[in-house]
Amino acid sequence: MQLILYSKPGCHLCEGLQEKLEQIQNLSFELEVRDITTREDWFAAYEYEVPVLFLSNRQAAKGAEGEIREAPLPRPSPRASVQQLEQMLRKYLAN
Repeated sequence: MQLILYSKPGCHLCEGLQEKLEQIQNLSFELEVRDITTREDWFAAYEYEVPVLFLSNRQAAKGAEGEIREAPLPRPSPRASVQQLEQMLRKYLAN
């Protein structure tokens, strides 16, 4: 399983979420951080929305043409603890 975090430099909310995701030890996932300032389409889509978190399951989520599907996850509260973030992710991984 892969989590994709759309972020931008200097975003304190993005940095805080990334730090918490990196501290989760009881779930197995790969974290990919995408800097929205590196691509115009990402910047246009997420300029005012970061941090944005997506779940991508490369094995089970391939579409008819083999593309990878990404599902957006709700934005966790900046006040959420690492444990609360882990519980939220478990809920979405179970579905």
